[in-house]
Amino acid sequence: MNRVELSDRKYEELFGKHTGPLAETDPDIQEMLNRFIFGEVFYQGRLSDKIRELITLLVLTTNQTLDQLKAHVFAALNVGASAVEIKETIYQCIPYLGFPKTLNAIQQANEIFKMLGISLPVESQKTVTEETRFDEGLKTQKSIFGDVIDQMRQTAPENQKHIQNYLSAFCFGDIYTRGCLDLKTRELLTLCILSALGGCESQVKSHVVGNLKVGNDKNTLIEAVTQCLPYMGFPRTLNALNCINEVVPENE
Repeated sequence: MNRVELSDRKYEELFGKHTGPLAETDPDIQEMLNRFIFGEVFYQGRLSDKIRELITLLVLTTNQTLDQLKAHVFAALNVGASAVEIKETIYQCIPYLGFPKTLNAIQQANEIFKMLGISLPVESQKTVTEETRFDEGLKTQKSIFGDVIDQMRQTAPENQKHIQNYLSAFCFGDIYTRGCLDLKTRELLTLCILSALGGCESQVKSHVVGNLKVGNDKNTLIEAVTQCLPYMGFPRTLNALNCINEVVPENE
């Protein structure tokens, strides 16, 4: 099948019989979009359609392109993602985007869930308590990044140690320990969030290392960043690929 046939098939799998929003007013753009995203990018590599849609949702959340996010909530459900998986994907954005942008995305997803009769709230995926969130978060953090975490905590200036505590207890305790999405998936999603943000190359490199530690190989990282490309553009995609190549050179 050529990319036209592939895009037609994939678009219908994701969105049903609906035509694109620009089919009447800007058919050239709609054609370029469909054929590039759904005829090429969606067939690059081995990622499942479900993980591709979860990646798309978090890049749209990062970019705050919320109208498009609604459409991809439908698409994610159509390819087998559950409401809980969609929620947890968006929740993963909180430490990197902050609460307001994440809440904007959650509200859009909730509108779609209500429209489809999906009961809210979904089942809580919380696994820690007030007493355990720091210890469990630090354990998770060290399982991904190793002894460097102890070094970071020890060398942090006294007036900034609270940030390291927040990082362990909130980012890795409250968020990373949640259920539904495993650690490999959460690390892969985090890499995509940081890539889409731009200007986070140091953190991107750290999370390339983290992804390798939890079992995502270089090709998986490249495929995930490729999935981000139509939604974040070539400059940020190339920057992310440079980070991956710095950590894992092509000749290794």
